[in-house]
Amino acid sequence: MTRVHVTASRSYDVLIEPGLLDRAGEELRAVLPGARTAAVAEDETVSALYGARLAASLEAAGFRAGEGSKNLTTYAALLDFLGRNGLSRSDVLVALGGGVAGDLAGFAAATYQRGMAFCQVPTSLLAAVDSSVGGKTGIDLPTGKNQAGCFYQPSLVLCDPALLSSLPEREYRGGCAEVIKYGVLFDETFFTSLEETPVKDQLETVIARCVALKRDTVAADEFDRGCRALLNLGHTLGHAVEKVSAYAVSHGEAVAIGMAVLARAAEKRGVAEAGTARRIEAILTRYGLPTATDLPREA
Repeated sequence: MTRVHVTASRSYDVLIEPGLLDRAGEELRAVLPGARTAAVAEDETVSALYGARLAASLEAAGFRAGEGSKNLTTYAALLDFLGRNGLSRSDVLVALGGGVAGDLAGFAAATYQRGMAFCQVPTSLLAAVDSSVGGKTGIDLPTGKNQAGCFYQPSLVLCDPALLSSLPEREYRGGCAEVIKYGVLFDETFFTSLEETPVKDQLETVIARCVALKRDTVAADEFDRGCRALLNLGHTLGHAVEKVSAYAVSHGEAVAIGMAVLARAAEKRGVAEAGTARRIEAILTRYGLPTATDLPREA
């Protein structure tokens, strides 16, 4: 098992190993020995695939699993569920799913009774390598993405790479955009390995490297007032593409477009070496990701 320790306002471990889902209760009990109830926030698809296994693992470790917690899709509904089922701040909320489930559940955990324990169990590549680590939580408002939220670190992240085998191909490719981002930003050797070997053929290594790189960035700037802004590479334009497309373009696809556009602009302005944009575009294309958009510039 790979263990990456994250030092932040709440320090915690990210555990990475195939089969970890079935030991989730055991690992969570070791971190939260006094917790009695574990509520699980999950969407319908993830619930059907993995919900029963997670609930069984939690119950085997002595938790009362939140039976009615399936299919909660809004912040208000999740808070209402926690209150109606009598959870307290000494209990734990477990997010089983991708980035949306993690962001939503994290924000609910941060604000329910002014803060309860929170565990991430990512089921998408994007969540495993990026959004499950670092403590950014939030929900979208009509005015834009993540307009309400807070920084709230989890107590534990349990990453089982075997769960990613059920990902649709488009979701896998979207996660690869975030993986490539880490190579572009911090580690050319890692970037080269992504050029030579597909992410799915080195999943555990890729997840561990991305988590370690994010860990180092969060440790240096937990509250996103300095170097953590680097992690937004491609995201400013990407979020605009998502919104203008009415979210027909996925987050990962939009980030890929944003990285490619930014690389071309940086090279044109002389702040990136010649050939940088071509190399970034080539790897994005290799992973089936877009490098441009036909959406109107004015929009």
